[in-house]
Amino acid sequence: MDLPFDRPSPVTRRWRVTGWLLAGVWLFFLNIPLFTAVHQAQPWRRAVGVGTLVVFGVLYVLIFQWARGLRQAHRPIPVGRARASVGLLLAFGLAGIPGTAGDWLTTLVFVAAAAVFLLPPVDALVVVVLCALTPPVAAALVPGWQAESTVVFAVLLASFAMFGVSRLAQRNGELRAAQAEIRRLAVAEERARTARDLHDILGHSLTVVAVKAELAGRLLELDPARAGTEIADVERLARQALADVRRTVGAYREISLSGELAGARTALAAAGIDGDLPDDLPALPAAREELFGWAVREGVTNVVRHSGARRCVIRVHPDRVEIADDGCGPAGDGGAGPQPAGDGGHGLLGLRERVRRLDGTVTVGRRPDGTGFLLRVTVPVEQR
Repeated sequence: MDLPFDRPSPVTRRWRVTGWLLAGVWLFFLNIPLFTAVHQAQPWRRAVGVGTLVVFGVLYVLIFQWARGLRQAHRPIPVGRARASVGLLLAFGLAGIPGTAGDWLTTLVFVAAAAVFLLPPVDALVVVVLCALTPPVAAALVPGWQAESTVVFAVLLASFAMFGVSRLAQRNGELRAAQAEIRRLAVAEERARTARDLHDILGHSLTVVAVKAELAGRLLELDPARAGTEIADVERLARQALADVRRTVGAYREISLSGELAGARTALAAAGIDGDLPDDLPALPAAREELFGWAVREGVTNVVRHSGARRCVIRVHPDRVEIADDGCGPAGDGGAGPQPAGDGGHGLLGLRERVRRLDGTVTVGRRPDGTGFLLRVTVPVEQR
């Protein structure tokens, strides 16, 4: 079934607007070269300066949003495209020199920040160092340009800030991925639990229905009244199984040990097996009582289905429950005594998973006297 949290949550409009603001707010620091470009005496220099700065700003925002989208989607940023993007920013910064003169160096702050956000660490470090060295070197080589120590400081500060932002974005992405995995595992666990419960309920109920229907068929001519009683029981069990399935799907079903013992008594009697069941039960914590109820259900289902037994004994103790019969015993056991349960069938697999939650153990095998079959579920007494 497709649950709501199986699907990733869409990015909200507010979050998208916040992303554009995070990228665009820093364009304020282009005001210095923009002021220089606007006050150029020659129109062509003015046009070149303003035009390249506008394209530079738009390109920076688009590149930032592109990389941010990839990070949110948990996809790597292509190194080739990242290098081309940084190179394109640098090219437009250099292209504005006729209109911005030495103030074009301000664009290096954005180039360095973009490099940190886009490139691998080594590549980003090289770009940051070159951007930081460019202002003093350019001032020494180009007459009329002043050494911009504030640009050097801004390059380093922006690089450190962007490094923190990128690491934060990475950690947030990893956290979202972990949360998505937790939700996926929770859905898988719930599906497995539902499938296990349905198997256990239907396996037991349908086994009893089949036994009673077979008995009713044999009694139809010999004892019609008794056959009618068995058919009535079949109808009742079928309705009860349907109700159990509905409650299971709705997560409202509860298993009680006393209820399962009563059902076991009916199932054993219908199969012609003498049942030795306890009349009095010890006081048990709720979780252990439910677990022992599941054990009785699984054990009796196996006795009725597979054992060929004439007698079944169920014993309930504060720390364990045992279901034993005098039938043919487990196939391939070789006469060994009870052993820790392997995977077994679906029923034993589901029972073992339930027992594991209470730090208990499941053992199956022949009885200590070498005959029949024994299912034992043990839970530490300190488990509350």
